[in-house]
Amino acid sequence: MTRLALAKARAVAARHPQAWVIGSDQAAVLENAEQGETVLGKPGTAERCAQTLRNCSGMTVVYCTGVAVVRQSEAGAHEFVDITRVKFRELDEATIARYVARESPLDCAGGFKSEGLGISLCETIESEDPTALVGLPLIRLCAVLRRVGYQIP
Repeated sequence: MTRLALAKARAVAARHPQAWVIGSDQAAVLENAEQGETVLGKPGTAERCAQTLRNCSGMTVVYCTGVAVVRQSEAGAHEFVDITRVKFRELDEATIARYVARESPLDCAGGFKSEGLGISLCETIESEDPTALVGLPLIRLCAVLRRVGYQIP
């Protein structure tokens, strides 16, 4: 899961060899006992977003957020993955249509943004870090930054 986060961070670090660079990437995985696990991409269109939310209705989606912190001038990387489980409530067609029209979460993994109206689609959220669902788990990231020498706060 950290592969893309690491690639993003290394691409920027190559241009700024003395800087610590943070890379992050998130994937949403729909857990379905009958169909197994399905990786949910960014829907891109309103139609695909609505279909994704229909599939998530009443189901659990696992959001895996990979983070990498690198410095070009140093060997190795600091990497971790945060797991957040979102249980969606049962969603009817009218709710899905209103949400997609109002929030337009077409560029979000799983077609959902918890930081906006998407929170109303949830039944529960299980996470050690509430900031992870929006794409960057700040609690563990701060621990890594302290480990490499930053004073936070």
